[in-house]
Amino acid sequence: MKRQTFTFLAAIFLGTTALAVDWMQFRGPNSNATSDTKGIPDTWSEKENLVWKTKLPGLGTSSPITVGDAIYLTCYSGYGEDAKAAGDQKDLIRHLVCLERKTGSIRWTKDIKPDLPESEYKGGNDAQHGYAASTPISDGEHLFVFFGKSGVFAFDLKGNQLWKTNVGTKTNGWGSGTSPVLYKNLVIVNASIESGALYALNKKTGKEEWKTNIGGSAWSSPIVVELDGGKAEIVMSLPGNPGKIVGYNPDTGKELWNCPGIPDGYICPSPISHKGIVYAIGGRKNTAVAVKAGGTGKVEPLWTTPAGSNVSSPVYHDGHIYWMHERLNTAYCLNAETGKQVYAERVTGASGTYASGVLSDGKLYYVTRNNTTLVIAAKPKFELISTNKIDDTSRTNASPAIDDGRLLIRTDKTLYCVGKK
Repeated sequence: MKRQTFTFLAAIFLGTTALAVDWMQFRGPNSNATSDTKGIPDTWSEKENLVWKTKLPGLGTSSPITVGDAIYLTCYSGYGEDAKAAGDQKDLIRHLVCLERKTGSIRWTKDIKPDLPESEYKGGNDAQHGYAASTPISDGEHLFVFFGKSGVFAFDLKGNQLWKTNVGTKTNGWGSGTSPVLYKNLVIVNASIESGALYALNKKTGKEEWKTNIGGSAWSSPIVVELDGGKAEIVMSLPGNPGKIVGYNPDTGKELWNCPGIPDGYICPSPISHKGIVYAIGGRKNTAVAVKAGGTGKVEPLWTTPAGSNVSSPVYHDGHIYWMHERLNTAYCLNAETGKQVYAERVTGASGTYASGVLSDGKLYYVTRNNTTLVIAAKPKFELISTNKIDDTSRTNASPAIDDGRLLIRTDKTLYCVGKK
C-alpha cells in the first residue's frame, strides 16, 4: 500500500497524524502484519545487528506498538511469574510501559491494579501467556489497553488515565488475549471470554455505544475490513460447528452477513483481509477459509482448504497466504484465489509458533517459542533465508512489530531491537 493511501485511510479509521511507519496496533496498519519498510537484516545475534535490548519491568506476551518517538507495551508482575510458585493474586500488578524508540530506555511505567479474582495461574493454562497478552492500540494521541475482566483503559501518551470501562467479569484458564481495533470514534473490543460480547466504546468517554452477542471461546481479534465506496465492516472469526465468519456494521454492531468458518469449539487466529476478501485460519482440524466481505445474510465461502494453524494468524502477500503452524513447525503457503496448497514445509530449528508472522521487503519473520526467528522468503517457492536465535530462555509468544527498518522482538522479560546500527 502506498504511503499516501495509508495516510488517507488512517485519517478515516484511526484519526491520527502519526507517521505512516508507525505500528500502532496488533499486526500493524490494517491488522495485516505488513510494512513498506526495507532494510531489516536477514541475520542477527547478541553480537550482530542488535541495536539495543531492554529488560522489562514485568512479564508479558503482548506485542509492542510504536507511536512517534515512543514504544508502548504491557507487562505484569507480583503474581504468576513462576508456575511452580505462583504467589498471591493480591500482589498482581499490570504495567503500561513507555520506551524511547531510538535507544530502548524506559521513559515511564504506569501501574494498574487488577479487578480480582483473576484466573488461577498454573502450568498449561495461564502459564502459557500470563496476564498481559492483549496488544495496546493508539490513534496517535491516546492509548487504549484491554486487561480482560479488569476492563478497557484509555491513557494519554504520557500515561495519564483518561477512563476505564468494564466489559465483563468472567475468566478462563487460558486467560484473556484479544486486541482492540479502532473505527472512527469507537474502540472495538472482543470480550468473548469476559462476557460473550463484542463491544464498541466511545473513544473519548469510554461509554458503551453498542454491544453484540458473539458467544464464548473466541480469542481472535476483530479486524476492520475496507470496502469500495469508503464503507467498512467489522469482521470476526468465531468458533462453533462449523464455526462462522461474521461481518458487522461498525456503526451499530448489527450483523450484516455470516459464512461457514472454522469447525472448532474455540478460535485463536485473527483473520486478515485484502481488497475486500477475508482470509481466516484455525482449529485443531486445521482449516482455512476465504470469503468476500460486503454481503447480506448467509453467504458461501469462496473456498475452504484443510490447512491451518490453531494459534498463529496468516499474512497475505502477492496473491498468496502464509503462516507457521503452531505445533508442527511447518510453514504453509496457499494460493489466495483458489485456496490450493502451494507448499507445506517442515522447518528445522523451530520449536512451536504461537506468535503471528510479519512481512517486510519480501520476507516473512516468524518468532518461534524457542526464541528463534525464522526468515522465510515471501514467495510461492519455499526458501528459508536464515534462522536467528536469541540468548533468552523466557516465553516468546509475542508477535513482532516492524519499526521503520528494524524489528522489535518481545520475549517474556526483554524487548530486543534488531536492525543495522
